[in-house]
Amino acid sequence: MTGSDEESDAELARRALGGEDHAFTQLMRRHKEWLYRFVRRYVGDADSAYEIVQESFVAAWRNLGRYDAGRSFASWIRAIALNKCRDRGRREAVRRAFFGADPGGEAVAAAPDPQPRADSGLIAAEQRRALDRAIALLPAKLKEPLILTVFEELSQQAAGDVLGVSAKTIETRVYRARRRLAELLEVEDLVGRP
Repeated sequence: MTGSDEESDAELARRALGGEDHAFTQLMRRHKEWLYRFVRRYVGDADSAYEIVQESFVAAWRNLGRYDAGRSFASWIRAIALNKCRDRGRREAVRRAFFGADPGGEAVAAAPDPQPRADSGLIAAEQRRALDRAIALLPAKLKEPLILTVFEELSQQAAGDVLGVSAKTIETRVYRARRRLAELLEVEDLVGRP
């Protein structure tokens, strides 16, 4: 490992703020994969997730002077991405109100599955897609704590810190999210059966 591989996120952020573009590139490389997974789970669409991750890193670059080195860079960039996800959701709600269209619905309908095979890989992939669709339908107050604790594996306290609520609130919301997901997946299973 080189010395730069061992540098903390805070040190890389400090160097990036000092004008070293390569330091910010290292931060992006370090955090882009998990951030993409987080955003993908939130928005339920790969293309939108990719755009939001890009927007998040651009916003982080522009606001690097506001980063508190005493705080985790991962928490900071996650909060930026979460705000970008919320912004996207609000814009889509406005579009639906004006045009009556479901922005996510077209992508699902436009990609019919090939002839089903009894292959377990295809079944698992379809189950993941069903889960992603169900998560995308959750209200933000349930979706956010679920993604942070279950998929990002944050503690309830850490998720509460990101969302500005107590650990007990996170616990309650995750419980409700799991119940709602089970209902949504049951309905989808019933609808999807021949």
